[in-house]
Amino acid sequence: MSQTEGRISFQGEPGAYSHQACRQARPGMEAVPCATFEDAIEMVRKGEADLAMLPIENSTYGRVADMHHLLPESGLHIIDETFVRVHINLLALPGTKIEDIDQAMSHTVLLGQCRSFLRQHNLTPRTGADTAGSARQIADWGNPKIAALASELAGEIYGLDILARHIEDKSNNTTRFLVMSREPDLKRRGQGQMMTSFMFRVRNIPAALYKAMGGFATNGVNMTKLESYMVDGQFTATQFYADIEGHPDDRNVQLALDELRYFTTQLTLLGTYPADPRRR
Repeated sequence: MSQTEGRISFQGEPGAYSHQACRQARPGMEAVPCATFEDAIEMVRKGEADLAMLPIENSTYGRVADMHHLLPESGLHIIDETFVRVHINLLALPGTKIEDIDQAMSHTVLLGQCRSFLRQHNLTPRTGADTAGSARQIADWGNPKIAALASELAGEIYGLDILARHIEDKSNNTTRFLVMSREPDLKRRGQGQMMTSFMFRVRNIPAALYKAMGGFATNGVNMTKLESYMVDGQFTATQFYADIEGHPDDRNVQLALDELRYFTTQLTLLGTYPADPRRR
């Protein structure tokens, strides 16, 4: 798909970090806000959007809740990834000075990432529904004593001044997003490393996971991520999400996946896509 046409759905208000990811990865596409992740996925399934931008994990807070359950059931395929540096900014009504503010509003996760700044300026944290939504509310309320913590994009959209930039406590706070499509794209793209993502369930035999992973080690396939979680609330049913370096057509990847299949009851290929340079 061309990066200069079509629509891409995301969860959140305009100005959310997912919106920023859309602009970063597909700058020419129309970004369409959705209330939930399910809504963003459904837009693509129905053909109302061409792609969906979904957050999968954050370097500070780990994986995004429920996303690993949604991915295999979505019917969509990963065709790309993008890493967004989460810079947090203090946004206020035009003309406001930082000494005029006594409260800062945002999603509870962002409030927790700016504790040092809030203490330094004696700002009381106030929980909002989300980051961009907090910025919109500050603009709507017209109260100069309350500011928002959000992206620069949110400030641009809602006409707020940036009183302080990049105030997050951790300097490497980054979120990884996946670009999802109705159709898979298994072509080799770009000059860099290809990534492959899949989900699997191991057979109920002793050391099944150990044996399943052995094929990746013996065939020299680097596994960059392996996460487990329960299926349907059952303690005896465990599903795994994995990312590996390589393409399914690579001989060593083929051999590793063949060995994996022998020890699994289910294996679902989620997609193969170019590694984002920011991954390194």
